[in-house]
Amino acid sequence: MNILLTGSSGWLGRFLAPQLRNAGHVVTGLDVAPGTHTDVIGSVADRALVDRVFAERGIDAVIHGGALHKPDIVRYPRQTFIDVNTSGTLNLLEAAVAAGASRFVFTSTTSLMISAAIREARGDAAVWIDEEMAPLEPRNIYGVTKLAAEQLCRLIHLEHGLPVMILRTSRFFPEDDDTHQLLSGENMKVNELLHRRLTVEDAVRAHLAALERAPTIGFGTFIISAPTPFARDEVAALKADAPGVIARHFPDAAALYERLGWQLPRTIDRVYDAGLAERVLGFRCETDFAVALDAVRAGAPLPVAHDTNYVSPKEAGGFVAI
Repeated sequence: MNILLTGSSGWLGRFLAPQLRNAGHVVTGLDVAPGTHTDVIGSVADRALVDRVFAERGIDAVIHGGALHKPDIVRYPRQTFIDVNTSGTLNLLEAAVAAGASRFVFTSTTSLMISAAIREARGDAAVWIDEEMAPLEPRNIYGVTKLAAEQLCRLIHLEHGLPVMILRTSRFFPEDDDTHQLLSGENMKVNELLHRRLTVEDAVRAHLAALERAPTIGFGTFIISAPTPFARDEVAALKADAPGVIARHFPDAAALYERLGWQLPRTIDRVYDAGLAERVLGFRCETDFAVALDAVRAGAPLPVAHDTNYVSPKEAGGFVAI
């Protein structure tokens, strides 16, 4: 297929583009910042550019991974988020329909499922988050625009039959969290494999699976996250005593963490359930908390990417989003 990959210079794009090409696809990378896998410099908010790329490159499939993200909130006004995340997605969807494209994969985010109440960890139990959770009340402009883009995906599918796969990915960024800095980056990332993280390699595999299955499924929205070891009936215990629950599933976890000077989470306020992706999309992340513990036991490199100095190519080069 001739695939348009947006966000080709970003963290996901740099891993995804080579795998698409290894699978025999012709990839056109589009990004506002230059990069190894970027062929066209520009924004998805530029409709004329999008139309030109479709026409000149014979695009018949789209993986839309480009977006402004949560850290960009302090850098850009809300209107820019609307222009890029929402209007830009509509530009791509309409161009895909006009070109007779066979499929569209949209990289969304679990962040749009997190309300202020969830973010503030209100209540006496962890929140079990799956695709049936409603209503969705995003807490910031990032979530609002990504949810609006999802709804545009749904509308275009209903009106035109374009097969669309929406992947609500949990965290897979390499940099440190911008709001939680009590633990070391690697400690936190391994902790999050319990309930709210995946590796970038698994994110790539999920996109490849969605690309392949889109015409058969037609339309679907899937949480993509490492499989949690927890069950829904453990949510109260996870909030009150996460180490105790973890010990039931991984009896040696505390000792392994002590060896590294790490801390297990004292409380867990949310759990992403990626079961629907496994049942319908046929996709399951290969790396989970158990795999990370195996690496610790063996003294092997951890399976999570951690780079405290990572900066988005857009920001590193001073490029504007539109």
